[in-house]
Formats: sequence, C-alpha cells, structure tokens
Amino acid sequence: MPKLKTKSSAKKRFKLTASGKVRAPVGYKRHNLRKRPQKMKRKARGFMTLAAGDAAKVIRHFLHK
Repeated sequence: MPKLKTKSSAKKRFKLTASGKVRAPVGYKRHNLRKRPQKMKRKARGFMTLAAGDAAKVIRHFLHK
C-alpha cells in the first residue's frame, strides 16, 4: 500500500510535540481586533495544545505518521 501524504494545509497549521500532542495557533486574531478585550488578545498569542478529541481527529485525517 502506498504511503499516505500529509495534507499541505495541515503541515502549516499543526505541529506535533515530542509527546504526541497537537499544537495549533490560537484563533480569532485576524480582524476586528479593536473590539476584542486586551486580555483575550494576550491569551491568543502563540500556540495552544488541542483537546484530546480534536487532536485525534487532526492526526487521523491530516497528519499521517
């Protein structure tokens, strides 16, 4: 059976940690930032670790090992 290719869009959006967790950038930071609280914008910096259920979906459908 041929190797499964990783989706190109997933490569750019998700990263796997050494322990196997999935990291993704925090959302809601593209536009209308003047309306959003400063606390929300601060917390949305960098990456977040996905919940177990979401991580399983991402790995199964997009990030083939």
